Amino acid sequence: QVQLVESGGGLVQAGGSLRVSCAASGRTVNSYTMGWFRQAPGKEREFVAAIRWFGGNTWYADSVKGRFTVSRDNAKNTVYLQMNSLKPEDTAVYYCAARFRSIFTTNPNDYDYWGQGTQVTVSS
Repeated sequence: QVQLVESGGGLVQAGGSLRVSCAASGRTVNSYTMGWFRQAPGKEREFVAAIRWFGGNTWYADSVKGRFTVSRDNAKNTVYLQMNSLKPEDTAVYYCAARFRSIFTTNPNDYDYWGQGTQVTVSS
């Protein structure tokens, strides 16, 4: 079992920055991919970014590329999502998720464990 706990969400004005964190515990996660997803009211959950625990490869959705940065601290078993130049359309609940298999995917159905989510609200 893997437990994921997000933190760091909140309210920020457009153009501002916010960093959300995801602390992983339980079964070792160092071989897995960690993904960030978001879900706005009335919309489907969508891929935001992902990172490999080992090697640090990263992927981003086009909508956040150049504004968001995903990183990890292996010693702390924590993944971060630094969000800059935030826009009102970034408003959503942000979730981190762990995937056990090696092939990268943006499909949320292919991730095995999920955190409870943290709300990010960007005001205009």
